Amino acid sequence: MKNTIRTAIAALALVGVAPALSAQPNPKVGGAAMYPTKTIVENALQSKDHTTLVAAVKAAGLVETLSGPGPFTVFAPTNAAFAKLPAGTVDTLLKPENKATLTSVLTYHVVPGTMTSKQIAAAIKAGGGKATLTTVQGEPLTAMMHGGKLMLTDAKGGTSMVTIKDVRQSNGVIHVVDTVLMP
Repeated sequence: MKNTIRTAIAALALVGVAPALSAQPNPKVGGAAMYPTKTIVENALQSKDHTTLVAAVKAAGLVETLSGPGPFTVFAPTNAAFAKLPAGTVDTLLKPENKATLTSVLTYHVVPGTMTSKQIAAAIKAGGGKATLTTVQGEPLTAMMHGGKLMLTDAKGGTSMVTIKDVRQSNGVIHVVDTVLMP
């Protein structure tokens, strides 16, 4: 029986069909399964760790954009990341009169195209230990490896660590980060 299963798996591999057992599923984020067939927004809505981000995306009017074809690489701050901001910052940013500032902060977390962690690591290696990523907002993020972890440094010198990498979406990829990045 074992030989029959091995033969079947080998035959599937020869014709380019990967057996279901070897498929690498997306990691769960915020306790929810993330589906590569859903958009960034559709998946983010399912994560209990990203309710603040979802509220901010809605307040900034970015739902349609981040639901579009992209592709986008999103560094998605968790609720805990937003909680690290000074008291009242999130409430202030969510006010309609601060929409432009909120949009600037959110689009600073987005890089055009799809950049997996391997692609970012390759850019870091090619850059001699650092890679500059140009955000949709227009200002750069600096990526580097620190202790085997992908770290980002924002325009103000703040750092954020990628805690969950390579969450595939139909319109890009999400990397969950532990700190809000500031332009």
